[in-house]
Amino acid sequence: MGYKIVRKEELIPGQTTMMVIDAPQIAKKAKPGNFVMIRTSEHGERIPLTIADCDKENGTITIVYLVVGKTTAELNKLQQDCELLDVCGPLGKPTHIENSGTVVCVGGGTGIAAMHHIAKGHVEAGNRVIAIVGARSKNLLLFCTELSSFCPELRIATDDGSEGHKGFVTEVLKDILETEDEVAEVVAIGPVPMMEAVCKVTEPFGTKTTVSLNSIMVDGIGMCGACRCTVGGKTLFACVDGPEFDGHKVDFAELKTRLWQFKKQEEESMELFSKECQCNG
Repeated sequence: MGYKIVRKEELIPGQTTMMVIDAPQIAKKAKPGNFVMIRTSEHGERIPLTIADCDKENGTITIVYLVVGKTTAELNKLQQDCELLDVCGPLGKPTHIENSGTVVCVGGGTGIAAMHHIAKGHVEAGNRVIAIVGARSKNLLLFCTELSSFCPELRIATDDGSEGHKGFVTEVLKDILETEDEVAEVVAIGPVPMMEAVCKVTEPFGTKTTVSLNSIMVDGIGMCGACRCTVGGKTLFACVDGPEFDGHKVDFAELKTRLWQFKKQEEESMELFSKECQCNG
């Protein structure tokens, strides 16, 4: 039995897609911060995707992905009512959420989708949430409408100034930290350089900062060791020890190196896939 795609929507044409998947058992237990491992076909690889939202009543989970390699390209060829072979989850440790006061949630790229789920969890816990989203331009922003539906304080930053603040999310964040009386926590999810930059901004303020590591995963259950990362001088696994960690303790230099480790193989795989599509087309 596969997992039916009940809705598919291109959020950014040719780049970013949202899928709503029928997975009642996962939806029943999924919490903010959890992820799933997905396999599109019998011979496909497993990839991790963070749960962007879940509907326990209707038994669905929402994922958002950027088409960057063979597997996401294969995933993107599936249409509404098609089925995924495997959806394993919920995996990882859920976000630690408690009523703590003001929480700033920062999202960039597809990380905005994952941040959306976490921000909703903090609002439901009674926290005041300030959401910051960033992109290169207005047409690349995600989940602004969804965030605005439950989070009255939404700040936007775009590189070109086409929407909100002209500049980076870190500039908006620094302004908030300088003007707010007390920020209990900053949560950052997005590209590694963005999360690292957020941590550099919050460190002088002594503000607790949580990041979600998007390291390479193979099985998602702690057996392969592919997602290992160094946090506080210790080797941990993003799939079972995380994916969220204290951002001030993460070795970002090592993380960036490991993310690029298989770049050549990934490019070759995508090239072969493109050629196969052209031949079959």
